[in-house]
Amino acid sequence: MTTRPVGDAALAVDVVIVSWNTRDLLRACLRQLLAEDVVRRVVVVDNGSHDGSAAMVAAEFPEVVCIAERTNHGFAGGNNIGLRLILADQTAPYFCSLNPDTLVQPGAIERMVTYLAAHPDVVGVGPQLRYGDGSWQSSRRRFPTVGTYLAESTPLAQWWPRNRWIARYHMADAPQDVDTAADWLVGAALVVRSARVREVGLFDAGFRLYSEELEWQRRLTGGLPGRMVYLPSAVVEHYEGQSSSQIPTQRMVWFVGSRLRDAQLAHGRARRFGIQVGYLTMYSIEWMLEASKWLLGHRRGMRAERVRTYAALLRAVLQWRMLPVEIW
Repeated sequence: MTTRPVGDAALAVDVVIVSWNTRDLLRACLRQLLAEDVVRRVVVVDNGSHDGSAAMVAAEFPEVVCIAERTNHGFAGGNNIGLRLILADQTAPYFCSLNPDTLVQPGAIERMVTYLAAHPDVVGVGPQLRYGDGSWQSSRRRFPTVGTYLAESTPLAQWWPRNRWIARYHMADAPQDVDTAADWLVGAALVVRSARVREVGLFDAGFRLYSEELEWQRRLTGGLPGRMVYLPSAVVEHYEGQSSSQIPTQRMVWFVGSRLRDAQLAHGRARRFGIQVGYLTMYSIEWMLEASKWLLGHRRGMRAERVRTYAALLRAVLQWRMLPVEIW
C-alpha cells in the first residue's frame, strides 16, 4: 500500500474515508488532509457512487488508495473494508475515521495524535467540529439512556425540546473551549489507537447508518467514562449529512433502526421493546396529525410526503429485527 513519509513514526496515522456521491467535498477534504505531516496512508472507500468520485481520486490523488465498490455497504461496512486493508499491514500507531464532508484545519490531526501519545489512558480523541459558517457543532456525548433514545431526533424532541435527557446526552453542562472527557464522540473525525481496534474489532456492520460510532466507542472504552477526549484546539469543519441528505426518508428509517439495535446491545431486549413501543406511539400520532391536515386541505403536497415518511417509519419499527453482530 502507498505510504507517505512522516516526520515522527510514533505519531503516524492511517486514515479511512467512506464516500457516497460527495465528489467535490471529497476533493477538498483530501487536499486539506494530505497537507497534514503525520498522515501516512489514506484509503478512500467509494460506496457505489455514481458521480465520478472514484475516478476523481484516481486521477488527482495517486498517493491515495481508492477502493471502488459497486454497492453501498453503509458507513460501518465501508469503514471496515478500509480498516481490513490497513490492519493487514499496520505499522502506524493511530487510525483516523474521517467523513468526506470535512475540512481538516492545519495541524488538527497532529494535535490529536500528540495528545494521545501524551495520555496513554485515553483511547481516542475527537476535534472541535464547526459548521461551514464557522459556528460550533456539538460533538461530545454521554452514553444514551432509555430517555435519550425516546427523546433524541423523535417527535418527543419536538414536543418537549428542552428535556433533561437531551441536555445530559449532549453534555450541555460542559464548556465548548476546554479539553473534555466524554463517553463517546461524533464520528465525523475521530482518531483512536490502532492497537485497541485490533483488540475489540471493527465497526459492527449490522448498523447501516447512524449509531455505529457510538457502539464502537462503547467497545473501545469498555463502557468506561472519560476514555474519549474532546480536543477543541484541533478544529475540523463538518458539512453535516451531505451523503444521507440525498435520501431523507431512508435516512430516518436507518436512524430509527440503528437506535433500536444500539438500545438492545446496550440495555437488553426488554428496554429495547419499550423504546420500540414508544416509537410506534409517537410516529402513529404524527401520521394521524399529518393525515388529518391533508384531509382538511392544508398544503396537501407537503402533508402527503410526511404521511408517506411516517408510514415508512412505522413499517420499519414494526418489521425491525436484530441482525447478527459483525465486527470482523
